[in-house]
Amino acid sequence: MSDIATTTAVPEASVAAAEPGPGPVGLSLHHIAVQTGDLDASIAWYRDFFGAEVTWTLDTFSDLSMERLPGLSGLAELTAGALRFHLFTRGPERGVAPPADSNQYQHLCIEVGTPEELRAWHAKWVSVHTSGAHSFVRREDATDIVVDSDGVESFYAFDVNGLEFEFTYLPGERA
Repeated sequence: MSDIATTTAVPEASVAAAEPGPGPVGLSLHHIAVQTGDLDASIAWYRDFFGAEVTWTLDTFSDLSMERLPGLSGLAELTAGALRFHLFTRGPERGVAPPADSNQYQHLCIEVGTPEELRAWHAKWVSVHTSGAHSFVRREDATDIVVDSDGVESFYAFDVNGLEFEFTYLPGERA
């Protein structure tokens, strides 16, 4: 048995579905979202371990956020160098820590450079999702693009494994 990994060809339908729209150029990770049962304790750990600083906190949320994360009650952004963590809690009824062997990342956020690029990624997700080339664990459509009071535009979508991605445009964030 060889230790060399084998590769498999990408099905033509996958390649064809992936061609239209934006490519990976200019993508960057904006933040990693982590759900916690104890927001204050998590903030303290991220400060102690990563040297992270709290850049902002929220305790009121959009209708979309509340629909996606019922009970959402607190959110803090912490930065460590160029890395951002969005730590959030969903209130006392959901404040129990997840099982130690479960996947605890709630979502990864990918930042794009323009509102047009965001719309192109949304259209590409719809195209790939409806192409029939992939089987999705979660059969949910991408959310609509929403714009918050600061002009931040975002949408959420799942990959074939059920992992959630947020795509976001932040006005003035990139030059």
